Amino acid sequence: MEMTAPFLITLGPLLYYWPRHTVQAFYREVAASAVDVVYLGETVCLRRHVLRPADWLDIAAELTAAGKQVVLSTPTLVESGAAIQLTHKLAAQDDWLVEAGDLGAIRARGGRPFVAGPHLNTYHGDTLRWLASLGACRFVAPLELNRRELAALLAETPPGLQSEVMVWGRMPLAFSARCFTARHFNLSKDDCAFRCIEHPDGLAMRTQEDGEFLTLNGVQTQSGAALDLLDQAQALAQLGVAALRVSPQSQGTLPAIAALAAARAGQPSPSVTPPAGIGRCNGYWWGESGNAWREC
Repeated sequence: MEMTAPFLITLGPLLYYWPRHTVQAFYREVAASAVDVVYLGETVCLRRHVLRPADWLDIAAELTAAGKQVVLSTPTLVESGAAIQLTHKLAAQDDWLVEAGDLGAIRARGGRPFVAGPHLNTYHGDTLRWLASLGACRFVAPLELNRRELAALLAETPPGLQSEVMVWGRMPLAFSARCFTARHFNLSKDDCAFRCIEHPDGLAMRTQEDGEFLTLNGVQTQSGAALDLLDQAQALAQLGVAALRVSPQSQGTLPAIAALAAARAGQPSPSVTPPAGIGRCNGYWWGESGNAWREC
């Protein structure tokens, strides 16, 4: 029998703007799933207000009661006093671990444990050692790394610092002070009418040849296709990756978690279909363009 390596199954923060009842129903399902760690909070746009910070804390308490480890994620693009205030409020509490979306959140933690988020650009050992000295207990590896580059980064990871790799969902790529979704509808950022709530998986941006290119999600751009490294779960774990992350989508999230649970148990991992109209990609893992798909 082939040996299996253990790993944590994590669920990244919800990157889209969903109706309140949809979010609440989603996390009730998550509470009953095999996921170990759940990241919570608004990390993309603080104008989104269907759920207030207190609502996220209520969900955190419910998930904790269901036996999940909860991590509160801080905003990634801090542009306003409200964002600074929220970052400091989340960093000050000790009921739950914090995922630092930017360096300000790390400073606000004051040496207490945190997870270094995916946008902190941890590409080499010196950065990892510096983050660990500031209190990092886990870091989320950059999406662009191929298998060889990831293995090299893990070899430089200081003792006691866990690694986490995203394996399913549209890849978060970049942020801008401009709201791409509002711009698409010829609206200003401050008068956007919250049009992103109409697009539960973001707004697809395609090439002239009708190929997948990017996804617009408010001030964030994402990959056009959804990353799918579910069949590489054991390969990642055997490299030494401690946690595998699923990023929420409107469909397929719970099956992706179940597929990882099967892989962890040494059972066949079923294929998971992303939401309709979204393709799959794994190009970065194989050293190709990010949107490429290689059948394994």
